[in-house]
Amino acid sequence: MTPSTLSRAELVAELLAPPAMADTAQILRVGDAEPAYGSAAPRGGLLARKLGAARELLLRDLQAQMRKGPVLESPQAIRDWLRLYCAGLEHEVFLVLYLSVNLALIEAVQLFRGTLTQTSVYPRELVKGALARNCAALIVAHNHPGSGSVEPSRADEHLTQSLRAALTLVDVRLIDHFIVSGDQLLSFAERGLL
Repeated sequence: MTPSTLSRAELVAELLAPPAMADTAQILRVGDAEPAYGSAAPRGGLLARKLGAARELLLRDLQAQMRKGPVLESPQAIRDWLRLYCAGLEHEVFLVLYLSVNLALIEAVQLFRGTLTQTSVYPRELVKGALARNCAALIVAHNHPGSGSVEPSRADEHLTQSLRAALTLVDVRLIDHFIVSGDQLLSFAERGLL
């Protein structure tokens, strides 16, 4: 089971559960030297499950914070959510945060998935999603996992203008486009590119 399919109670239980004997991979005896915890643990074992549960809880809490009111009142929550969502991804993703009339989060969706260096984005799908959710505005984001740079390419700038034009036709505002790379984040709106 992936963390995203678990309930909040199941995630908390996963975080707080003591390691099972099978996970420790060793039996401790009186007189043994200091144990080497985790040295024999399989990759993707207990620690990975606990970190996955913690990550999922944080993502859900940040989304709940963005649903409470205008996302622009808590821009740090958006930035933290984007960094956490993109952390560790080895491929590009294109994310959409659909917003209500009062700019509260309706839903955050990974709309497209790409390769290490590019993602194909189709404005038609973005517009369809906006209309299906009856949103008034949205924020888009994508990551740059390969380059480590948040600097937008000409293609990123052109895409942003194309998306803005398509959304304007259906009276949906594009508030911002973020690029995420590691712990760095660039805002098109702050840079004057939107």
